[in-house]
Amino acid sequence: MKTELYSIIKSPYLTEKVSSLMGESNQYAFKVDINATKLQVKKAIEGYFSVDVEDVNIIKVKGKTKRSRYRIRKKSDWKKAYVKLADGQSIEVTSE
Repeated sequence: MKTELYSIIKSPYLTEKVSSLMGESNQYAFKVDINATKLQVKKAIEGYFSVDVEDVNIIKVKGKTKRSRYRIRKKSDWKKAYVKLADGQSIEVTSE
């Protein structure tokens, strides 16, 4: 069960938009497995970080097409999950 939780969450996703969401509405963003569902992401975050998750929104991001001299390559599609935590709880996603 624990190894399954580790395979669902790939990494935290940090941008300017996400950092403003972290301060305003207590939402965090993660790159997750392409086959993960909302319920699996919720259980993984709750199990891994020991917090209460109120809501999960998932976005499927299309991979970009890159051109080189001789061929066209496509980067892989990936999923981004926005996780809203209960009031008063937080996750330390940056390592300082």
